[in-house]
Amino acid sequence: MRLIVGVTGSTGAIHAVRFLEALKRFPEVETHLIVSEWARRTLPLETGGSVDGLAPLVAQVHDCSDLASCLASGSFITGGMIVLPCSMKTLASIAVGYCDNLISRAADVCIKEGRRLVLCPRETPLSAIHLENMLKLARLGVRIVPPMPAYYSRPATIEDFVDQHVTRLLDQFALHDPEARRWNGPEGLTSPPRR
Repeated sequence: MRLIVGVTGSTGAIHAVRFLEALKRFPEVETHLIVSEWARRTLPLETGGSVDGLAPLVAQVHDCSDLASCLASGSFITGGMIVLPCSMKTLASIAVGYCDNLISRAADVCIKEGRRLVLCPRETPLSAIHLENMLKLARLGVRIVPPMPAYYSRPATIEDFVDQHVTRLLDQFALHDPEARRWNGPEGLTSPPRR
């Protein structure tokens, strides 16, 4: 399965890094990465890393300004796309079909081709405009999966929060991590915390 990962400049770059690391546990997934100009600036500020550091985790890194990329065509078959984190600018572009870069165009392709599209908006507080754009996209079948912490897992670190979100994101593409901590009813979690 080919999977497109778009990273925008909204805060939360660590979620994208951990998601890409988790995808390496699924050799059947061919990952294509698009990083916006602002994400290239946010990534080192928040993680100390760079796009060059992410390149070994993916099959190919695509230039966000390259609208001639294979990812801009519906004839390039993928299993879907995730935008993580998703800025409100990118969310708005996708909601109105304004394909001004490869992230919004690849998302547009997923919508028109009926492929899985997952957006992880990162903003607070949310305005009525943000909420209306999310609702519009949700009605089109786009999955809106913001990084919302699950306190039942008794997270002890930021990484615990991020890993729980990454597990939920993998689930969106039927990639079920056997190492994931999951709720098992009143008995608690199915696995011990990872450290």
